[in-house]
Amino acid sequence: MRKQTNPISTEKLVETIIFGILEKKGLEITKIDFSKMQSSICKYFVICHGTSNSHIDAIAYSIEEQTHKQLGEKPIFTEGKENKEWILIDYFDVVVHVFQEPTRRFYNIEKLWADAKIETIKI
Repeated sequence: MRKQTNPISTEKLVETIIFGILEKKGLEITKIDFSKMQSSICKYFVICHGTSNSHIDAIAYSIEEQTHKQLGEKPIFTEGKENKEWILIDYFDVVVHVFQEPTRRFYNIEKLWADAKIETIKI
């Protein structure tokens, strides 16, 4: 079982992640709430996409910068920064997915979680 190292408010973390995405004009921000599901691996997914390799790289960097600057949080794991098609940033209770748009449409991970509460963030 994973153990959270710095017990900050999960909602504040989600809010800060979304702020980081908005700072770099990430598109179609979606929040999936797993907190009421007993067998989930985390409490939230935050999903967005960008328009190019450099755009999704900038979004991912902004998320990490804002969470560190505002909350003192660093991800426990990141993956995908090499190919920049799908960058995953894991903050234990919150997992962020930053996609290229075609990759997001192909995997369509929002549709895999019919039991969870899904919210589109209005910009």
